[in-house]
Amino acid sequence: MPTLALSMIVRDAERLLARCLESARGVVQEIVIADTGSNDRTMEIARALGAWVFSIPWEDDFARARNRALEAVRADWVLVLDADELLDAAATRSIASLLARPETDGYLVRIRNYVASGTDRLWDQPAKSNDSTLEAARRFPAYVEHENVRLFRRSPKIYFTGRVHETVGSTLLASGGKLGRANFIIHHFGLAADPETKARKNHLYRELGRRKIEETPADAQAHFELGLVEFDNFHNDAEAARLFARACELNPQLSVAWLFAGLAQLRLGEPAAALERLRRAESLGYRTALVAESQGDAYYNLGDFDAARKFYRKALERSESRDSLESKLGLAEIRAGRIDAGLARLRKAVEQSPALGELHDRLITACIWLGRLAEAATAAEQKLTATDPQPESFLRAASIRGKLNDWSRAIEILRLGLERFPEHPKLRLCLAEAEARADPSPALARPTASHHNKGLKAHADRAD
Repeated sequence: MPTLALSMIVRDAERLLARCLESARGVVQEIVIADTGSNDRTMEIARALGAWVFSIPWEDDFARARNRALEAVRADWVLVLDADELLDAAATRSIASLLARPETDGYLVRIRNYVASGTDRLWDQPAKSNDSTLEAARRFPAYVEHENVRLFRRSPKIYFTGRVHETVGSTLLASGGKLGRANFIIHHFGLAADPETKARKNHLYRELGRRKIEETPADAQAHFELGLVEFDNFHNDAEAARLFARACELNPQLSVAWLFAGLAQLRLGEPAAALERLRRAESLGYRTALVAESQGDAYYNLGDFDAARKFYRKALERSESRDSLESKLGLAEIRAGRIDAGLARLRKAVEQSPALGELHDRLITACIWLGRLAEAATAAEQKLTATDPQPESFLRAASIRGKLNDWSRAIEILRLGLERFPEHPKLRLCLAEAEARADPSPALARPTASHHNKGLKAHADRAD
């Protein structure tokens, strides 16, 4: 019977490692861990759980580190995990049969990346509602899936490449190996890490991505990967657009690069240029919900609301996640003159997913645009109770009440905001203005005209 080793690289993973190793118990016969410089109890914990642990220098190269770990493996097959991952229980029942297939040299494994919001995305993949029964995963509302080669034969011809976003897939195929698909998943929790950890990783991936491009300047994928880091993690949209454009030049068939080139142009406020790139992505066979939705966004921003409706409908046909798209379609219908149908869609979307703030915002915007301020005020206050509101949400709700001359309710809203954000300067300024407007007696000092421009009036104007 073929044997299986767990191969890992780790650093300062004492909080996570034991759980990860326990998930592989009974599945692997060997555990090999290369430590890249831990300053905590990582190596001690690993040894206590039966791992063979050794130290290696960190050389700013994930592939090199993983290959150092591979060199120490003696089993017939290799399973790769990270410390912030768990092997699904189904692997216990299925891996043995996968290893016994002589025609297969490696397996693509589905990796379920848990995220903190249903609106999150991983590359071009949208989040799905979390249906996991895994105890460690239940608190997350959604996950995003991708595939990677994580199970493969031990062979000198199969090794990792790529300073960052490393993979064994390219060498496995180049050596004539055959890939299959595994029937188990890996649970990954790194995307839901604390902000400090995520920021540290983002800066590392950006630096390694830049070095990867220096080493392989003609690599379209390397340019695309760094563009994603700039786009998703740093919102450096101009640089992301440049990197995506270069990826398209290097490999005109890389459809996903054309998609993200279009998304970057949308963020830069260039919808016509975005449409050109999005159409190119679709012409290359990239017919996803995101491509159609993004074309809808571009047409909406160009003022062609009938075309926007058409593409939002197309996105709905391709998507499992409907509420955000229904909301966008509703807004486009209102701008195209289908007011009742549009409002009905907007309200239904809010009812279906009340925790998504963007759905409330579109309903509020629509009501303001239609001059239905009382309905806008109700919608704005519903957002305060249904979501985790930020100061701007309180300011907007109060500003709409101010437009209705309902200063007593505006004061109540601003005081609620200050209970949550007691040191917020704009909330304090706007409360003073609202109180002065509610009681115009000379005994109360009124805000100056310049203060009006910085306070509640400015937020009321922005609500339009």
